[in-house]
Amino acid sequence: MKRISIVLALLFTVLSNTVFATVKLPKLVGDNMVLQREIKIPIWGWADVGEKVSVNFLGSKYQTKTGKDGKWKLELKAVPAGGPYEMIIQGKNTISLRNILIGDVWIASGQSNMEWPLIANVNNYKKEIADANYPNIRLFMVEKAVASHPKEDVVSNGWVECSTETIPNFSAVAYFFGRDLQKEIKVPIGLISSNWGGTPAESWTDLESIKHFPRYRVEAENLSTNKTDVADILSAYKNDLAIWSKNSGKDRGYQEDGKTWADFDLDVSNWSSMSLPGNWEQENILPNYDGIVWFRKEINLTNNEVSKSITLHLSKIDDEDITYFNGIKIGETIGHEALRTYVVPKNLLKAGRNVITIRVNDTGGGGGIYGNAEDLFMEIGSAQKTLAGNWNYKTAVDATNMPKYPLSREPQYVPTTLYNAMIAPLIPYGIKGAIWYQGESNADRSFEYGTLFPDMIRGWRAKWGYDFPFLFVQLANFMHDKPTPSDYEWAELREAQTKALQLPNTAMALAIDIGNPDDIHPKNKQDVGKRLALSALKVAYNKEVVFGGPQFKSLEIKGNEIIISFTNLGSGLELRDAYGYAKGFAIAGTDQKYVWAKGYQKDNTIVLYNDEIQSPVSVRYDWSNNPDGNIYNKEGLPLLPFRTDNFKGITENK
Repeated sequence: MKRISIVLALLFTVLSNTVFATVKLPKLVGDNMVLQREIKIPIWGWADVGEKVSVNFLGSKYQTKTGKDGKWKLELKAVPAGGPYEMIIQGKNTISLRNILIGDVWIASGQSNMEWPLIANVNNYKKEIADANYPNIRLFMVEKAVASHPKEDVVSNGWVECSTETIPNFSAVAYFFGRDLQKEIKVPIGLISSNWGGTPAESWTDLESIKHFPRYRVEAENLSTNKTDVADILSAYKNDLAIWSKNSGKDRGYQEDGKTWADFDLDVSNWSSMSLPGNWEQENILPNYDGIVWFRKEINLTNNEVSKSITLHLSKIDDEDITYFNGIKIGETIGHEALRTYVVPKNLLKAGRNVITIRVNDTGGGGGIYGNAEDLFMEIGSAQKTLAGNWNYKTAVDATNMPKYPLSREPQYVPTTLYNAMIAPLIPYGIKGAIWYQGESNADRSFEYGTLFPDMIRGWRAKWGYDFPFLFVQLANFMHDKPTPSDYEWAELREAQTKALQLPNTAMALAIDIGNPDDIHPKNKQDVGKRLALSALKVAYNKEVVFGGPQFKSLEIKGNEIIISFTNLGSGLELRDAYGYAKGFAIAGTDQKYVWAKGYQKDNTIVLYNDEIQSPVSVRYDWSNNPDGNIYNKEGLPLLPFRTDNFKGITENK
């Protein structure tokens, strides 16, 4: 009996060591990973305090032991591209990692246009997915998460080989970038996708960098000093909300007979009326109401109108919406800062009476369909019909005892939260560089973005410890323009993005000509990836390639004409018009009032004029939401939007 007890005690000791003292690795360090070539390779993890850890890789053995915090880190010697290899990591346990490649690792980050997956109707997506068998491209997807403080690890299922099975839900821009890049440099490529639709740049910025901005500093510092992490606060709230919803928070808009308040023939004679856009709490219509409200509006369409394409533009909605047209769901979005844009299927359109229904779920703070009245409209072909004004509404839950939302807004919009959860844990993994597609959510604060975005880049680089290449996409054309030259937030955001080119090792890929005025998520992701890859070949690999379009150099005024000269011409300037007319230019005199310019190409310059302006002083090009500029270089890359004036912008005080 005594012998059995001794054996059991020894077995318990072995099991205890296995469970509590094993070496643990971050999600980034695993099977199928790509390690950055030609730099010292950081490998790290956790184990018991003082535990000895060794790493065996490519015939070399590296040793260390954990510190008081249980962390360990090793730097393996730099090696050239190659693989597949194996790595053995030993502590009190042994971990064997297989199918490792050495190559170049790129982080792909931003909001929805970077997040947008191949499967979501990207151009020719079925064939693209079927052809996506590239075992030397590896994919790593970071799951969405928020945090008050920098986390030690990300949420992820780890590295996978690029294949027809693994690519459908991966970032289309990142994939096309990696595919085109690998064809040129012929080394393994690792793509780390870390993005979240509808999010602003300040959420992706580290605490030290965000402190430069007083309007964000206090909120970020309060978050960082709170002992309870924002993720734990939200988890507790969701538990409370689930209990409340089960007992008393059922949505009355979903009726027992299977119908909903979106049904076409629903009687709304007893519903109330609310003017939209508006915030129901701030305007004291539904004071202190956090919950679900259904909105309905009837619109009449002519036979001519239903023959055209129709898109709903629903401004911003706090916080979540499900939108119906004639009783059929046409879209949904989460996030109070996202502009809603939904295409109405033609088979739902009727001549005469039509019904738009929007189910709004406010999770806390202000609620409603808010923003600018000009952003709430129905686009019918090239015309617009406003949707601002009175809507019928009805509350769908008794929110009296609803748990109070614990934050002032959704946490993914709070400064530093995404950096803490989705970028910081990636450090110090060796990377070649980063690609970035974001800015839509900062357009109303474009002037600020001109300093915020470069500071974000500096912050990332400081944390990694080197100025890695940072390549980004200038916002694509989207929304329709006024008939005369005007000021636009998106034009100012593009200008703000351009300012980041003052940082070393940066490049900007233009999408000004490959967007869709009716869709904030244009389906042509192939050219975006291609143009980013061209930028990488130049900035990261020092290849002699034309990686961008022409850029404004100088202007010369001769009488009533302005002559524009350019840099970065590649093989030469190209005006794309059968009749030789330059488009997209506006000129102004001293009164600062812009008019459309006429123009033509003369050698590698553009000559502009307008008979109404005898003494022009300034020029703007593609200064709009959806410009029609037609100036390229012969390599097919568009002229960078620009202005020569320094007139105060519409976002300067925002």
